[in-house]
Amino acid sequence: MDRILIATDGSPSAQEAIRFGIELAADQGATATFVLAVPAVDVVPTSGFGFTGAVPHELTEHDREPLDEARELAEEAGVTAHTRLLRGDPVDEIVAYADTLYADLIVVGSRGHGAVASALLGSVSRGVLREARRPVLVVRSAATREPAAV
Repeated sequence: MDRILIATDGSPSAQEAIRFGIELAADQGATATFVLAVPAVDVVPTSGFGFTGAVPHELTEHDREPLDEARELAEEAGVTAHTRLLRGDPVDEIVAYADTLYADLIVVGSRGHGAVASALLGSVSRGVLREARRPVLVVRSAATREPAAV
């Protein structure tokens, strides 16, 4: 295994995926590439009647923070790491970039950020599993684990 693509959005589940991906990369002598997909456009309200409009998403320092933090963790572990900020639908962008990179493995968390995260639990990880033509490892968040019934 030479290349591991690790998707992040800064969520606790993504942090666990990052830690696991870094450990795996260190064990395999692989390069880790961290990706984060931001929307191409932001939906904003245009009036008090529930109408919305779309404006191009302006990149900020906040968009890059999860990538920078992931790269620092990888460097501390002695893993060669790269970062890539993607724009567009997270599933499409992650899968397409993994193909471009010829990634040997895609690592994603089981759930991410978002106002509907609990309603659409794991929508990105499920989408990546469904669309990817490469192996995908979904790292389950410790926070979502329930103790076994005794």
